[in-house]
Amino acid sequence: MKTKIILLFLVGLTTGVYAQDTQGNIDNLPVREHTITLREATVNKAGKDVMGMTVNGTIPGPTLEFTEGEYAVIYVKNEMSVETSVHWHGLLLPNFYDGVPYLNTPPIEPGHTQKYEFPIKQSGTYWYHSHTMLQEQSGVYGSIVIQPKEKVLEYDKELVLVLSDWTNEKPMNVLRNLKRGNEWYGIKKGTATPLNQVIARGAFGAQLDFWRQRMEGADIADVYYPAFLINGEESIEYPEFKPGEKIRLRMINGGASTSFWMTFGGKTPVLVSSDGLDVVPVERNKTFIGVAETYDFIVTVPQKGKMEFRITAQDGSGTASAFIGNGTSLPAMDVARPDKIAMMQKMAKMDMKMGAHALKFQPGKDERFEMKEEYGMQMDKMEGMKMDGEMKMDHSKMKGMKMDHSKMSGMDMNKPKDTTEMGKIDHSNMAGMDMKKEDSMPEMKMEGMDMFSEYNYDYLKSPEKTTYDKNVPVKEILLNLTGNMNRYIWSMNGVPLSEADNIKINNKEVTRITFNNLTMMHHPMHLHGHFFRVINENGEYSPLKHTVNVPPMQKMTIEFYGNNGDEAGDWFFHCHILYHMMGGMARVVSYDTPRDSRMDEFPASKIIEETDKWYSWGLVDVASHTTGFNLMTSNIRNQFNASFEYGWNENLEGEFTYERYLHDYLRVFGGVNIENSTRDSLDKFSTTAVVGVRYLTPYLFNLDVRVDNKLRPRIGVGRSIMIFPKLSVFGYYEYQIDLGFVDDLPMNQDYLSETVWSAGAEYMLSRNFSLMASYDNRFGAGGGLSVRF
Repeated sequence: MKTKIILLFLVGLTTGVYAQDTQGNIDNLPVREHTITLREATVNKAGKDVMGMTVNGTIPGPTLEFTEGEYAVIYVKNEMSVETSVHWHGLLLPNFYDGVPYLNTPPIEPGHTQKYEFPIKQSGTYWYHSHTMLQEQSGVYGSIVIQPKEKVLEYDKELVLVLSDWTNEKPMNVLRNLKRGNEWYGIKKGTATPLNQVIARGAFGAQLDFWRQRMEGADIADVYYPAFLINGEESIEYPEFKPGEKIRLRMINGGASTSFWMTFGGKTPVLVSSDGLDVVPVERNKTFIGVAETYDFIVTVPQKGKMEFRITAQDGSGTASAFIGNGTSLPAMDVARPDKIAMMQKMAKMDMKMGAHALKFQPGKDERFEMKEEYGMQMDKMEGMKMDGEMKMDHSKMKGMKMDHSKMSGMDMNKPKDTTEMGKIDHSNMAGMDMKKEDSMPEMKMEGMDMFSEYNYDYLKSPEKTTYDKNVPVKEILLNLTGNMNRYIWSMNGVPLSEADNIKINNKEVTRITFNNLTMMHHPMHLHGHFFRVINENGEYSPLKHTVNVPPMQKMTIEFYGNNGDEAGDWFFHCHILYHMMGGMARVVSYDTPRDSRMDEFPASKIIEETDKWYSWGLVDVASHTTGFNLMTSNIRNQFNASFEYGWNENLEGEFTYERYLHDYLRVFGGVNIENSTRDSLDKFSTTAVVGVRYLTPYLFNLDVRVDNKLRPRIGVGRSIMIFPKLSVFGYYEYQIDLGFVDDLPMNQDYLSETVWSAGAEYMLSRNFSLMASYDNRFGAGGGLSVRF
């Protein structure tokens, strides 16, 4: 079932978001200045000294404090050897100072200082971070706290807690490793699902279903992190807070790609703010915080003992803790590790069609609605339900089952009238139904419906109405969120940023965008320079946010209304998982206003090109019976390959090809093949030109079909399967036939053929090294070492 959450962007018109600057006059505003300096430095995290990027010498950087109504002046000094940038996340400010290099703000070159200045029109908890490449992962981030003109909430003290993830690798190497499809990260953090575990759980049928759809399994998070941090530490103490004091904890998820569960020890805390804006206070312990979101809680320091605040990575791969107070620790609630194999089984039962293209054959062709209908949860096929204009329940299949209506928001009850696609809810059809009460339709709960039910915002309620003028015309846009884990490409509607047009905005109409997440990953979507309304059970009092988490295989509809004030210009709109953004899941939202003349020498195409960079990697196999070498360099659509193979019998073959990806799974190629014509001799070589297609088939077989300039067809197929943690088996089969179209055949022979096959096993020692053993019908059996670089 697809849970639908509707969001409403209110651009500068939302009550209580900020106070208007009188006639744009800043002369009477008090000025608050800050200076931050970005440096490259050796830092120690997770027990290892590595090169990072610091702000004023620390990770995270210092908290920048302001008061609503002030005029901010911030100087950013770049003392690094590379250019950088700073984006002021969640702040409502002029487009030129938003901080996305080349799009709306100049990059900060090495040795230069850049001045940002803007009126402070809001209060709350926000943050800043680099928007250049992957610098945020290296440490360029920090917090912003803006006090309101008048204090509304009662508490004694404040504490900012910046949550983050840390890798000891260079972030570009992390992304390169993801691009090549290496399984090491899942193995390292214990979240891989090898075949032996799948079979032991009786989930082989579900695994086959995933393979059929060209997916290895259910994914939650991509990167291995040796440490998760709170204010730069894996465990941190705050003994200065006294028993009975009320502390406002300002939580900021500054992680590059990790969402967290937040839990507390001691008395249940009170959630008072989300993404910088106040909400109706609510007691809440276990709370999910997506990447780039912020939450404020008020906690009471225990009379005896110290309370633990704990973050747990969404995939269960690690935790970090902060302790507030003194004495014996009051532990936070444990969060169970997700069961990925159970997720696979549930999804297989729900007849979910996955594998929507992240890279379309015709990126300019509008196939949004066809994609929406083809992929995702097939509601009309769910066991016990028939969706033919009304919902009919087969109660014989649902005896003793219980349905929680709070997990059913947005069910499409009427297929011919797809209200989820239109972004509207017909409340007249819900008369008499209390969606919060379990006794509205008791004794019913469908298999798998609770998989992603925790990821909603129903607990957030605005203290004021957040609705907008219903007479404003509305424009509808559908964005399917799409991804390809094999090549690590992320996109919308199967189109990555590098192939997409800007989303044009008319400031006199509401733009309504429906997100339809067709991936197994969460996507925290952030639109720069705007707030939006997240419609939930609170109706007119639905909350305002700047970043919203879109759960796997679910829908959200957002809408915003531009007033052409600070919102003039182009604004970046992207998934805030850093590696997804760099993989192409981004757009530019454009009010189609003239570009600031100060940006004339900075082409916007450069920020777009960052998502279509070339990545290179290679593999060397050194064994007792054969030696092989493979090198690849690739961007989204293009790939160059070089391979070399030499056997003990002096059989040598090399090949150089260029590939063009037509879509995710199909590419055409051409190149040159060189092979010695006589084995046991390196004197004579035969060079042929080859053309063909390579295709990733269902069940994840790599197929190579080609013909050379001697008109000899050849077909090859290969596959690798992880059967135990770290241990994979692989096989390859190749058949070539020569029918004598070009070369003369030996007398009394109608054709010549050659068969090549091999099979073996690989045991991963680390990300870069494996032990391998194989049998090849040309070279026999042997073993050795595989080196990835």
